[in-house]
Amino acid sequence: MEPVHEKYQRLIDFCRTLPPMPTAVAHPCDRSSLEGALQAAELGLIAPLLVGPPARIRMVADECGLDLADHPIVDAPHSHAAAARAVELVREGAAEGLMKGSLHTDELMSAVVRREGGLRTKRRVSHCFIMDVPRHENALIITDAEINIAPTLADKVDILQNAIDLAHALRMPEVRVAILSAMETVNAKLPSTIEAAALCKMVDRRQITGALVDGPLALDNAIDPAAARTKKIESPVAGRANVLMVPDLEAGNMLAKSLSFLAGAVAAGIVLGARVPIILTSRADSVTTRLASCAVATMVAAKRRDDAKIMG
Repeated sequence: MEPVHEKYQRLIDFCRTLPPMPTAVAHPCDRSSLEGALQAAELGLIAPLLVGPPARIRMVADECGLDLADHPIVDAPHSHAAAARAVELVREGAAEGLMKGSLHTDELMSAVVRREGGLRTKRRVSHCFIMDVPRHENALIITDAEINIAPTLADKVDILQNAIDLAHALRMPEVRVAILSAMETVNAKLPSTIEAAALCKMVDRRQITGALVDGPLALDNAIDPAAARTKKIESPVAGRANVLMVPDLEAGNMLAKSLSFLAGAVAAGIVLGARVPIILTSRADSVTTRLASCAVATMVAAKRRDDAKIMG
């Protein structure tokens, strides 16, 4: 039986009070991707537009006993075409979100970041894990462990702001970001500490807004109050971070997988910085994780709608 992840369940329950997000699902041609989209639709999280070869989608549904109900199928002959057509549906205003089906992440993201006809914005695209860690009181956002391999300082500005904006969409009452490194002091021999200090100064000058940010911080003194006290770090973030920004993809990937495989955490995922939230699911994801990823995207879309009304 799948364990109950209370933080995710609260998220899903809240999203059921929101209108379902019209979502282009690119190439849902295996059981996990099609079932995930249909389960999210059943809970009212998304309203899926199934983009791919109609005969193949129906065959998967029949083989797996899934009810396509009246969910529209948008014809696309293969996975590359499905990614391109799903992006077109967003550009046409038919979808407010994008969801990966049974195609490679690179296929979907290449259609997203295409200069002509893609979903680029002024922001760099980045990924956030929203992790439900047992025995840790609140959800943890970890960025970026999936897309930006060796981000520059300029890249990190966007990665940080994307994560802060996500935390606000998730209605975190106070966003506290720890910029992680191997140590909590600035050291010229370790470039990530220099960049962490620069990002903090950019927060001071309001080039990055919306959060309390501190760094460099080591992982222990970022999330454990006792470790922060031992190191005599006086900061509103140290020991209390709810967003962890890693120095590069390798560090982020290892951190997320360590929490998953050694601490029993689960990780919902979302891509930000494009015109719409992008749900990246994996075949290995549990049902709860897939639904939580959809719920996160729905909250991001709802926040964007609210912001647009205020701006309008």
